Amino acid sequence: MDKIAVGIGEGKTAADPQILISYALGSCVGVCLYDSGKKIAGMAHIVLPGKLSAVNRENPFKFADEGVRELLCRMERAGAARMRITAKIAGGARMFETGSGQWEIGEQNVAAVKLALAEEGIRLVAEDTGNHYGRTILFFAGDGKLEVRTVRHETIVL
Repeated sequence: MDKIAVGIGEGKTAADPQILISYALGSCVGVCLYDSGKKIAGMAHIVLPGKLSAVNRENPFKFADEGVRELLCRMERAGAARMRITAKIAGGARMFETGSGQWEIGEQNVAAVKLALAEEGIRLVAEDTGNHYGRTILFFAGDGKLEVRTVRHETIVL
C-alpha cells in the first residue's frame, strides 16, 4: 500500500488504497477527516491552536482553525462531500510538566481543533488525546480506520 507522510504543519489527502501517516505527535494534534462514500481521507498535523503565538503565520496547517478549513477545502476539491465527512483526532499530549495551564499546548490544541470542527459542522466520531506520551498515526483511506501507535502502550484502532 502507498503510504503518504504528513509532516509537521502539513495537510494531505488520500484515496483508497492509500494510507496517510504522521510520526511523533506530541502536543500536536492529528486531524483525520473521512468521506466514507468516496473513500477520501485527509490528515492535518496541527501544531498550534491559533496564530497569536506564532512568528511565521503563513502556513494554515500549523493552526487548528485554518488547518481544518483548508483540509476540508482540499478534500472537497478531491471529490468529497462535506455532509459525509466525519473526524477522528489523536495527539494533544502533555509532554512536559509546566505547572502553568497557559503552557499546556496539547490541551489547547485539542480544544481548538474540536471548536474548528464544530464550527465547520463536522462530527467528531473518535479520539485518542491527552496523556503524557507521543503517538504515530496511520489513517486508512479504504475504510477510515485510524491506527494509533505509541511506545510502551498497545496500538489503538479507532
